[in-house]
Amino acid sequence: MRLRAILATLAFAVLATAALAQSLTFPELTGRVVDEAGILDAATRQQLEKLSADLEAKTTDQLVVVTLKSLQGASIEDYGYQLGRKWQIGQKDRNNGVVLIVAPNDRRVRIEVGYGLEPTLTDAISSVIIQGSILPRFRAGDFAGGVRRGAEDIAQVLSGDAAEIQERAAQRQAAARGLTTGELLILAFWIFVAFMIISNVVASMRGRRGGIAPGQVRRTRDWAGPVVIGGGRSSGGGWSGGGSWSGGGGFSGGGGSFGGGGSSGSW
Repeated sequence: MRLRAILATLAFAVLATAALAQSLTFPELTGRVVDEAGILDAATRQQLEKLSADLEAKTTDQLVVVTLKSLQGASIEDYGYQLGRKWQIGQKDRNNGVVLIVAPNDRRVRIEVGYGLEPTLTDAISSVIIQGSILPRFRAGDFAGGVRRGAEDIAQVLSGDAAEIQERAAQRQAAARGLTTGELLILAFWIFVAFMIISNVVASMRGRRGGIAPGQVRRTRDWAGPVVIGGGRSSGGGWSGGGSWSGGGGFSGGGGSFGGGGSSGSW
């Protein structure tokens, strides 16, 4: 009888989740910044749009910032990955999209990370950005400043300059485990060394054409998998094969997918 009750509860939860997913509506992808909640001023929107365009021009990674009026009763985690898939942020063969989601009325924020960027913009790093850069500003009522700083940190990591944020992530994890100062310094040193090695390898891989066949990284909770590189730069004003940024200013998702990578926070 207990087994039947458990199975019935699980079945109900699955059906309820499926019904909620089908009832969700998503704002239209009108650009790199979608301010449905109306919390960003014109200057901040322009700064974010430029930041996103510059990031894509440098790395091909797509970053979109969205503020929502409501999560419609869903968790921000469920809403986030479904929104990323709906908009298809990131290139299809790289899944290199990131969505910074802010739901001010629900007091929730999330960094939703595409499959291909999970090894770089890890859950731990996303959490550090949210807890250290975004939430303190939100709690002070500075929504524009929190969104801007969070987007800047994301762009910094994806541009290959994550040493500072990696160290902050290590300090947070070490503090939680109660490591000594000496142990923390040693840990931070080796993280920095590993990051430099990985950065050099990734830069070398990105510099080669046809070196790695395009593919998709499937998310797991304990192992993020390899970075998958594919595609290349076009000779014109934008990027080829992704339906993304061009010199004319148009923007759309490039077919990328999401599987729940990232981190969330509340205030």
